[in-house]
Amino acid sequence: MAEKQRISNGVNRTIRAIIGAVLVLVIAFSAISVCQNIGSSVRLDVTDQKLYTLSKGTKAILAKLNQPITLNLYYAKTASLKGPDQIRYFNNYYEFVRALLEQYAAEAKGMVDLQLIDPRPYSEDEVQALRHGLKRFSITQEENFFFGLVVQTQFGVEKVIQFFSPDRQEFVEYDISYLIDTAITRQKTKVGIMSSLPVMGDATGYMAQMMRMQGQQPKGSWTIVEQLRSKYEVNEIATDVNDINDVDILVVIHPKKLPEQTQFAIDQFVLKGGRTIVCVDPHCIADTPDRRQMQMGVPPSQSSDLDTLLKTWGLEMPQNTFVGDRSLMLAAPIGQDRRPQNVIGFLELRPEAKSFNRNNAITAYLNQVRVLFAGVLREVGDAEVQDEQAKGKEQTQPSRPEIERTPLIVTTNAGNTVKVTSPYELMMPDPSKLMDKFMDGTEPVPMGYLVTGRFKSAFPDGIEIEVESETEDPNETKKIKKQIKGLTEAQEDCAVIVFADVDFISDMLAYQESFFAKMIVGDNSALLLNAIEDLTGSSDLISIRSRGTFRRPFTVVDEIEKKADEESRVEVQKLNIEIAGFTSELQKILASAKEEKAEVVGSSILQKQQDIELKKREAQRQLRQVKAKRRERIEHLGNALRNFNMLAAPTVILVIAVVLGVRRSVRKRHYISHASD
Repeated sequence: MAEKQRISNGVNRTIRAIIGAVLVLVIAFSAISVCQNIGSSVRLDVTDQKLYTLSKGTKAILAKLNQPITLNLYYAKTASLKGPDQIRYFNNYYEFVRALLEQYAAEAKGMVDLQLIDPRPYSEDEVQALRHGLKRFSITQEENFFFGLVVQTQFGVEKVIQFFSPDRQEFVEYDISYLIDTAITRQKTKVGIMSSLPVMGDATGYMAQMMRMQGQQPKGSWTIVEQLRSKYEVNEIATDVNDINDVDILVVIHPKKLPEQTQFAIDQFVLKGGRTIVCVDPHCIADTPDRRQMQMGVPPSQSSDLDTLLKTWGLEMPQNTFVGDRSLMLAAPIGQDRRPQNVIGFLELRPEAKSFNRNNAITAYLNQVRVLFAGVLREVGDAEVQDEQAKGKEQTQPSRPEIERTPLIVTTNAGNTVKVTSPYELMMPDPSKLMDKFMDGTEPVPMGYLVTGRFKSAFPDGIEIEVESETEDPNETKKIKKQIKGLTEAQEDCAVIVFADVDFISDMLAYQESFFAKMIVGDNSALLLNAIEDLTGSSDLISIRSRGTFRRPFTVVDEIEKKADEESRVEVQKLNIEIAGFTSELQKILASAKEEKAEVVGSSILQKQQDIELKKREAQRQLRQVKAKRRERIEHLGNALRNFNMLAAPTVILVIAVVLGVRRSVRKRHYISHASD
């Protein structure tokens, strides 16, 4: 009987153990499910730049949603697994975009429906992706790669990001928010571009077709123009207009010798409340001089001239003067050998150098802007007020508000200006001579300004223009002068942004060729886009432009490289000179042997040649050693960081385990001592 009872108890214990194990599994799976549901709504962003946290601008746009919208994220996830490394790279980028869009859906509180779509070959999803205009990249004969976004409203409005390009990682939130904002806003901003350069392209439509028939390839528009067209309605404004209307934002790029009537039209456009951006340049590299005129002795002119209007706005840009800064200068391939050399006028503006005005939305979140031979903008007094004071006129009208000039981009305190005597000095620059002319300054040099206030006209008496007048003979016309007048003072606040550089938005500095298309370099284009958006009043969008960068700068590594380069520069130059001398000597020996028709093999010439080659190889070996030492410090730093990352997690776990073990042993001893008592 006792035996049966013991067996029964054992069976019961086994059953209870099985039931307990099952209950533990059920509780574990339930806990995992609950945690997953909680985690979908509760997230913690531990990234340094809060890359997964929506900015205030995005939240404001989502709060204004008065209709449900659908976000269709197309990503060929299956196809990406079969693609090369360049395609598989996008898997991590896709996970970031997906997580960010999930934040949009959570913040919108039911107004945003997120759909994740993997367009497979020959499927309806692939047909829809192509219909929406998403970019397609062939991986195999059947597989195609897609990575884009389509925003749809219930009223049939569609906005598309054709492809999430890697260069737009810093601006991905802005691009998504821009699509949502423009999808629910039907009015599109009109941007007019006036330029003395072919920024809109050499020819379009019929003219382009005629040029192709003649075997000529018309040049396309600048990439910045194409980027503007994707967001705005862009129109070209002629440089000889009498009036500017039907434009929200006027962008004047490199104005050269504009007729007085055109300057008057710009002046009146500003006084009527039209927002304007002006890009002037003391020496525009993108403005290629006419070779025929140079051969005829006509001096080249690559500078902008809009002094009359600039002085009215309280600014001036000295001619033949550009900005330099030792701490911001970059290297560029110059000379016949295209060897990179530091150019004092080629600058990279950075936040750590305090190059950007952090109190202004236009430049607050920029990370990198490059300028080339940019001019300096200096503040001048109000010319008309000074004239009135000089003439002793009494002001019968109430005084207008002061014009406010806000610097946007500047150099460091060590920045200064360099004056050249001839434009040829910058057409064929000699970096060493330009450096000799430069002296460190004591205060920042401004290269961009935001000017606001109630402006007065630069042409208070109007201007005279020639118009055609009818004569008695209907076949003949004569030109007469006619006085035209406009506003002498603005009735409301005006806003003008002036940049003393044109090259910063050219394809040369703002973009570079890539595997997919032209990629954006730094924040050059973002600076112009920010300026346009600020003038249109899109403050919500401004606050989310360029919030941070995925490519964090390795400042410690850069500092080590800079210091090592300075320490080894003299030795490297010396060795390079020796190698060049040995190479020249070898060429002379071989040339003399050919001229004298001497036998090289077995002669003294061969021995001399071998000696020089040995010296050259020794110099090259020493040069490699110098460069190897320069890399050792960087590699040592990399190893230290890698070891720290590998040991950090195990160390933390070990410390926690030791603390728990000590705590457990203390509690155990405490329990035993109390039990014995």
